[in-house]
Amino acid sequence: MSHSFDVIIVGGGLVGASLALALKPAGLSVAVIEPRPPQPVPDDGSWDSRVYAISPGSAAFLERCGAWQGVPQDRVTRVESMQVCGDDVRSRLDFSAYDAGLRELAFIAENRLLHDALWQCLQRAEHVRIFCPAHCAAVEWNDRGARLWLEDGTALAAKLTVGADGADSWLRTQAGIGIRPRDYGQLGVVANFAAEHAHRGVAHQWFRRDGILALLPLPDRRVSMVGSTPEPHGRELLALAPTALADRVEAASGSALGRLELITPPTAFPLRVQHVENIVKSRIALVGDAAHNVH
Repeated sequence: MSHSFDVIIVGGGLVGASLALALKPAGLSVAVIEPRPPQPVPDDGSWDSRVYAISPGSAAFLERCGAWQGVPQDRVTRVESMQVCGDDVRSRLDFSAYDAGLRELAFIAENRLLHDALWQCLQRAEHVRIFCPAHCAAVEWNDRGARLWLEDGTALAAKLTVGADGADSWLRTQAGIGIRPRDYGQLGVVANFAAEHAHRGVAHQWFRRDGILALLPLPDRRVSMVGSTPEPHGRELLALAPTALADRVEAASGSALGRLELITPPTAFPLRVQHVENIVKSRIALVGDAAHNVH
């Protein structure tokens, strides 16, 4: 079978899905290729360890895409101020949305809720055709466009291909676009906690000798931890029992929010920066982590 589109987007994550929706006003037909469908959002009240800090501008963009309205607002938290502490105990920076004449500095939202809202919009979008689960097998470009084949033999043609398939982008590799990676030798360790004291919409960050620790506000008395630390220390944190990890984070934060209780298992992501030689070439464009990967 063969299908023709204006744009083929390889990757249906947050970036690829939102781009597909944002192209609607341009009147373009879009194909989205994604190997793994989003996992159903559980209704057990659990929390996703992976969260995003969404700027007001990004929230407005997602609203124009029709997705922000689909994220349950009782699971979104406004960051109204931020406190950043240096490693000498005395140094501190304070940022206030109120002082800047804003309602909030950012929103904290869970990855799976954002992804679910975007995909619900995608499935209703008349200008979008979703191929999922689907795996790319081959692609070729010429002056007029591109042809892309899936592993099941389906052929797709388009005027433009977009790589939204992450830091290890398949489409970028096929296009021969080189990368300049740099591994920091660090891990980003994430987990969520219930806190003894209310966070009052404050995001905290500490620059420490063993890494950078941040506690981001979640609904009610919950916070999301993001710790950037050398890999050996990160592995040590992942191996701790829940109470021991909570105690370690509480001590590192100077008990800013009182006692902490772990509510999601910790996980970690390697931290690296990656620059690409070209973000665009003839009939191909790179977006998101495929274009510029930062930790």
